[in-house]
Amino acid sequence: MKLSVLDQSIWLAGASEDAAIRDTLDMAVHCEALGYHRFWVSEHHSLPTIVGTAPEILLAAMAARTQRIRLGSAGVMLPHYAALKVAEQFRVLEALAPGRIDLGVGRAPGADMRTALALNPNAHAAAESFPEQIQDLQAWLAGQPHRGIVAHPRAPAPSPEAPWARIPTVWVLGSSDYGARLAAHLGLPYAFAYFFMDGQGVEQALDLYRRLYRPSPRHPRPQATICVWALAADTDEEARFHALSRERWRLDRMHGRLGPLQPPDQIAQRGFTPEEWPTVDALRRKAFVGSAATVAEQLRRLADALALDELVINTWAYDPAVRRRSYALLAQAFEISK
Repeated sequence: MKLSVLDQSIWLAGASEDAAIRDTLDMAVHCEALGYHRFWVSEHHSLPTIVGTAPEILLAAMAARTQRIRLGSAGVMLPHYAALKVAEQFRVLEALAPGRIDLGVGRAPGADMRTALALNPNAHAAAESFPEQIQDLQAWLAGQPHRGIVAHPRAPAPSPEAPWARIPTVWVLGSSDYGARLAAHLGLPYAFAYFFMDGQGVEQALDLYRRLYRPSPRHPRPQATICVWALAADTDEEARFHALSRERWRLDRMHGRLGPLQPPDQIAQRGFTPEEWPTVDALRRKAFVGSAATVAEQLRRLADALALDELVINTWAYDPAVRRRSYALLAQAFEISK
């Protein structure tokens, strides 16, 4: 089993937003030392909680600090941009971290529509051309002329033994049937955002992806993963305490209240209202929260049920040390550093 990481640069109450960006860089180094396979960063806009707005810049900084771990976007919201420019950015990243770059692309805006239109006034039309954008992107990433244009910098000529070694790997990201069908049609790896809807629709999406998969030269077989929110601590009780921060955020988001992640001791002191408890109970029944043994067993069962050999772990906690401890405990439980 491979374990990977999705870091979203979460703003913490009492700290500055830019501190979240620096923490993401430190976390990449930490997770590489623990033996994680990939480290992905997300793209969101005008969202006062998740403050990572420019994954390509974060990835460049991470490339300078790491040596082994794969680095990637989860993802670049492609309809905001010209495919050529994204290809050029990721060819530069490939030059900085040869053979280690993933390019996860999504169709969703990662923002409200007002923000999406500010990023691209033709956002609606661009979303409709998402499949064509991916195909253009693949051609330019390969370093070959496409539409009479070449995306630089190109890598040295590939060897016959490793023809794809210096071309970033494109992943299709999604949380619905659309992404699964598109990834299958294009013969690309697929990552399902399990944590978006607490796993709703994952079985159907993965079944569609595998059943409809059309082999491609680079990916003769389907390659799928899911991104799961999980939090491990030394005891079940400690993990549940630290999970209060995300539970409070989920409740507030349902009512349109967005802001920094709150400390769990303040949330525990205030408690939840009688009207909120049914939602909290539902969240907890689906959560991967507990001791390392508890969470590792839950994740293994999930991976077995979905026939997966890789999981991407997303962890929120108010205290950065708690997040680092969670990733360390799961690395130890899965023996990924060995």
